[in-house]
Amino acid sequence: MQINDIEQEYEIFTVSRLNSEVRGLLEESFAYVWVEGEISNFAAPASGHWYFSLKDASAQVRCAMFKGNQRRLGFTPKDGAHVLIKARVSLYENRGEYQLIAEFMEERGEGKLRRAFDALKKKLEAAGLFSEENKKPLPEFPRCIGVVTSPTGAAIRDILHVLKRRYPCAPVIIYPTLVQGSTAAPAIVKALQTANQRNECDVLILARGGGSLEDLWPFNEEIVAQAIFQSELPIISGVGHEVDFTIADFVADMRAPTPSAAAEILTPDQAELMQLFAQQRQQLTRATIGKFSAIKQQLEWMQKHLAQLHPKRKLTEKMQRLDFCELTLMQLLARKINRLGSNMQTLDKRLHQLSPAKRVLGLQHQLHLSLQALVNSITTRVTAQTTALGNAAATLDALSPLATLNRGFAIASVNGKVLTDAMTVQINDKINVRLAKGVLSCDVIAIK
Repeated sequence: MQINDIEQEYEIFTVSRLNSEVRGLLEESFAYVWVEGEISNFAAPASGHWYFSLKDASAQVRCAMFKGNQRRLGFTPKDGAHVLIKARVSLYENRGEYQLIAEFMEERGEGKLRRAFDALKKKLEAAGLFSEENKKPLPEFPRCIGVVTSPTGAAIRDILHVLKRRYPCAPVIIYPTLVQGSTAAPAIVKALQTANQRNECDVLILARGGGSLEDLWPFNEEIVAQAIFQSELPIISGVGHEVDFTIADFVADMRAPTPSAAAEILTPDQAELMQLFAQQRQQLTRATIGKFSAIKQQLEWMQKHLAQLHPKRKLTEKMQRLDFCELTLMQLLARKINRLGSNMQTLDKRLHQLSPAKRVLGLQHQLHLSLQALVNSITTRVTAQTTALGNAAATLDALSPLATLNRGFAIASVNGKVLTDAMTVQINDKINVRLAKGVLSCDVIAIK
């Protein structure tokens, strides 16, 4: 039988050397890694270092974070916290366990969100967004109810069921919006602004069903809080379950533990109202009957008192006085009517005499006579003027120098001046001689 010498064929490691070699390989192969998981078995001994396991659904790894790297953290880890760490991969040689040496850690999931929630809550509270003096009263009997929520969620069904049961007389308007996810907060803000711009309701319910803090996070966004605070319409919030609190709950004018509770708080119960109406009707009936009884008693007393004072005599005197006044009034009315009738006849006669139609006929006749006289006067004057014009024309024709020229005479002139004396011109002067037809230009050659 052959016996192999293991020491000669293989290199034999001690445990310490093996762990050291593995540690070196791990640290050389993985510079830094980012690992996300849930903390368990957290321990913080007197040394100040932290030791814990980081696990997920199917595995876990040991971790350590030394005191010097903890100063940059704003929180203290605890079991169940969801975190993200930056770590070196190493090996704890004494126990032969590989581990992560964490140098940085931040919260993930609800832990981080919870810190953000607390910070925003302090900020908005300091700004006065939670102040009671800024909260608007809810209407006692809403005329129209607006609901800002998902149109397909369980919350809207619960709200509509409660409103139909308790207060079916008020119409409901749904302003649909996302209620979960990264785009939900702007959508909620837009829905609130739309409801205020349209001004169809006198109160709004802001609601969604339950969920984790991450699911409800859109209602913890600052833009949603500011939109609720700036809303002119009063808002009641019904977000999540009774144990869930959001920033929207603190800013809203009233907080309800659930969407159904919001509908309950906002509306009166029709059954209670009917019962109240019945009670008030009974009270009113009793009060009316009592009032009638008191009036009846008072009336009976007055009748007895009236009978004791014998008012029939005064009534008879008043009736006689009334008859006398009636007869007097009738006589006065008859005389007044007769006088008015006589005056009306007189006025009618005067009106007939002063009738515009009669006066118009007279004026028309007078106008006709005046026109005839004017025509005759014009005709006479035209005839006279025509005769005078003929006589003047005959006289003018007889005296006209043109008639003399027609008989063979002529008119001599110098520079437009008629010559009557031959001594007024000189030899070689130029003169004009006008004949019956035409003008002669002549030179003086002799003067006699």
